[in-house]
Amino acid sequence: MSMQNTLLPLLVAALAAACGGSRDSATEQAASHDSNPAVIAKGPTVTSIDRARLVAANSDASNWLSHGRTYDEQRFSPLEEINRENVGELGLAWYFDVPTQRGMEATPIVVDGRMYVTGSWSIVYALDAATGEELWRYDPQVPKSWGQYACCDVVNRGVAVWGDSIFVGTLDGYLVALDAATGEERWRTDTINRKAPYTITGAPRVVDGLVIIGNGGADFGVRGYVSAFDTDSGEMRWRFYTVPGNPEDGFENSVLEDAAATWNGEWWKYGGGGTVWDSMAYDPELELLYIGVGNGSPWNQKVRSPGGGDNLFLSSIVALRPATGEYVWHYQTTPGETWDYTATQHIILADLEIDGELRKVLMQAPKNGFFYVLDRRNGDLISAKPHVAITWATGMDYATGRPIEAPGARYKDGPFLVAPSGFGAHNWHPMAYSPLSNLVFIPSQDLPAPYADEPDFEFTEGFWNGGAEFEILQTPDDPAVAAEVAKLVRGQLVAWDPRSQKEVWRYQHAGPWNGGVLATAGKLVFQGSLIGDFAAYDADNGNRLWQFPSQTGIAAAPVSYNVNDQQHIVVASGWGTIFALFGGEGSAALGHSKQSRILAFRLGGEQSLPVREAAVVASIPEPPVSDASEAEIAAGKDIYYERCFMCHGESVASGGVLPDLRRLTKEKHEIWDAIVLGGSLREKGMPAFGQIFNKEDSDAVHAFVIERARRAYDRQLVRDN
Repeated sequence: MSMQNTLLPLLVAALAAACGGSRDSATEQAASHDSNPAVIAKGPTVTSIDRARLVAANSDASNWLSHGRTYDEQRFSPLEEINRENVGELGLAWYFDVPTQRGMEATPIVVDGRMYVTGSWSIVYALDAATGEELWRYDPQVPKSWGQYACCDVVNRGVAVWGDSIFVGTLDGYLVALDAATGEERWRTDTINRKAPYTITGAPRVVDGLVIIGNGGADFGVRGYVSAFDTDSGEMRWRFYTVPGNPEDGFENSVLEDAAATWNGEWWKYGGGGTVWDSMAYDPELELLYIGVGNGSPWNQKVRSPGGGDNLFLSSIVALRPATGEYVWHYQTTPGETWDYTATQHIILADLEIDGELRKVLMQAPKNGFFYVLDRRNGDLISAKPHVAITWATGMDYATGRPIEAPGARYKDGPFLVAPSGFGAHNWHPMAYSPLSNLVFIPSQDLPAPYADEPDFEFTEGFWNGGAEFEILQTPDDPAVAAEVAKLVRGQLVAWDPRSQKEVWRYQHAGPWNGGVLATAGKLVFQGSLIGDFAAYDADNGNRLWQFPSQTGIAAAPVSYNVNDQQHIVVASGWGTIFALFGGEGSAALGHSKQSRILAFRLGGEQSLPVREAAVVASIPEPPVSDASEAEIAAGKDIYYERCFMCHGESVASGGVLPDLRRLTKEKHEIWDAIVLGGSLREKGMPAFGQIFNKEDSDAVHAFVIERARRAYDRQLVRDN
């Protein structure tokens, strides 16, 4: 999964302005894992899910049976009890406090009165959908040390259901089947052969008794693939690799042999990337499974494939036969990707009348800024237009189906201001499609950033590998310059007509990185925001009709279901995800609670959240005296932005989730080497860098941290006096 971190100077300014353990066997049965002793079924009766129910999910308005509600992933609810006329009466029905204090990205699954939702560290919660009462909890006991391989927080985007089983992928690469009634393990399969730095954060999908899951890790140097496992036994049935391996080892199939011709150099030494970390969709009529493929490893194509080439199947939408994993077709959104432009973003299937003809289409707004409409039968490009300002391309060549790249955009010969950045014009946050209006509602954002080649790049196995120079991303120390840069940063909810490829309306948010979207037959669009509110919008014009203060940021997408003859709207809230990790002072300035919750709303709901205690911002202690030279501090800055800032924040300022290194105590400064080189905090998630750092490196990073702490401490003295 991609680091998405190419906009730190802009992000900070904009936000401020706006406000491990291992197991040897491939499949383990429940008897070998006792993290959840629950054996007594509670709550509504468990009902079975099969192909017929999932295929007919669109007519089952009361439930939310799969990640996108239906196999076409439209995220449209036919329920209309809550509508434009009465949405002002919407109130909190119940809330559930999630005990972990990290990011929440999950889409809840609701089956006949039972809700299944995940939190951080891949923990699964079963709740009574009417009351929020906890029925059971499953903790896969992910080693905290595995968190070092999660580029973008220790998140999870949800579960899948089939029969009377619940399926979840864990951060440390397992796929687990649970008894839906009790949460007991039925089987546990190792999907990565215990090879770090793979992770799983995406939600599985199930098709005809096969549970399908991909993985993340492209930023760290892995080879991407998607796999299918038997729902009853956990045995792997097929695997499709998204990039070719070492030619000397032979190719898994002729498709990968052909793909290898689009690569150069010794790409396999870097893994190649192409992880399938999020989006999938399924057409039961065409019998096609569509997967979104991620970025290259490293990002910089000059490193991984120095002679250029399209580098298939990076940044592609690939159609497979779900029963066998057989390749059918592909469309590459960003040939030769070098900007972290994943195509793992939400895929929607629909039937649209275009130029007088009813077309079976696939729609996606990947990171690169274009909105694509493809013929989902064969992958032919129907249309593609930017929905944000872009600088890396000047348009689309319809004769070839390829974007027209702007001169210099590949930053080979010098820095280039790239729009959008690796955060994407649209990231993983789900869109929604309304068949009533044929509009797609996009969590859109403008986040440009400078890219530059890293001339002295060396691949480091198991650690972050970008191949681009990240220290140029540091926020300018001059507030006036930072304010000017911030004007380039925006976030908006956009209603997009895929037939005409035009914007119909937009709601301008205070900043970027807002939540996923739900559309309903009540002609409403629901979305949460980074700044901590949950709102309903008029689907016809974007007017905000209702809002609720969530006390923390919302990145996840809402769902809707009916229980006890009442329509409910539910969303997961929780401060974390990638922005909170390295958003710096701008993210911290939002002052969000670290309390994660599931929030449920209905008409006439009368519950309220507990009153928040006033946030207490710890002062920055006076840092130790440092006699480091400017050269040593500069060296430390270079290393920090190569290895540290993705967790500890831009400018060494925490976004509010992980420790702020500027606030280290005297005692922590004294044991700096034990932590950084020796790994004394590894079991809490802090990696040991002794295998790649020497004492000089550690001292240099320490000197840079002290320099940034000194700057912050001096500003604090001026402010307080």
